[in-house]
Amino acid sequence: MEHRIIELETRLAFQEIALEELNAALISQQAQLDAVEKECTRLAHLLSETLTPRDTDRP
Repeated sequence: MEHRIIELETRLAFQEIALEELNAALISQQAQLDAVEKECTRLAHLLSETLTPRDTDRP
């Protein structure tokens, strides 16, 4: 019985470590995704400005 408890505690410890590592990876990926979304928004705005005719461009 005691051996089974120790085995369960060991498994739980490894699962807690794995969960912390997955959480850290998720936080990092979310930060990268936020940066990509911000850059896409900036580029879309820049493209919109580039493609919009200006009064100075007309004869």
